[in-house]
Amino acid sequence: MKISRAFWDTSAIVPLCCQQGSSAQFRHLRRQMPDVAAWWGASVEARSALARLLREGKLTAKGLQQAIARLEAQRTAWPEILPSEKIRILAEAMPGQYGLRALDAFQLAAALAWCRERPRGRVFVCGDILLAQVAAQAGFTVEP
Repeated sequence: MKISRAFWDTSAIVPLCCQQGSSAQFRHLRRQMPDVAAWWGASVEARSALARLLREGKLTAKGLQQAIARLEAQRTAWPEILPSEKIRILAEAMPGQYGLRALDAFQLAAALAWCRERPRGRVFVCGDILLAQVAAQAGFTVEP
């Protein structure tokens, strides 16, 4: 059975927007799972990551513009999981329970809201090691 729908963390979205070592792998996954769901704040987090790559000299000004254009094209196509009281409550427990940073806690809480807190058989695409481990503990199938 081919899974076409997945929740994508920002750590997986950024390599779709600019060339990184993991870009080919995430582009392959994107072709396999074209129906992307993402957290409402993912585009802000992605723009922050892209700006950091520019400051570090890993991205040119033109590359930044192209990456932002790719991000915006994708963002208009995916459903966004909007902030809610339920997501805030889910996220509040995660830093203490799993050691997640605030934005990662919101990402995972949004993924849980996306699947109505039934992660079994649902795919969570993520490039962050800690977040991937916690998502797997929560019951998601983690890619890559």
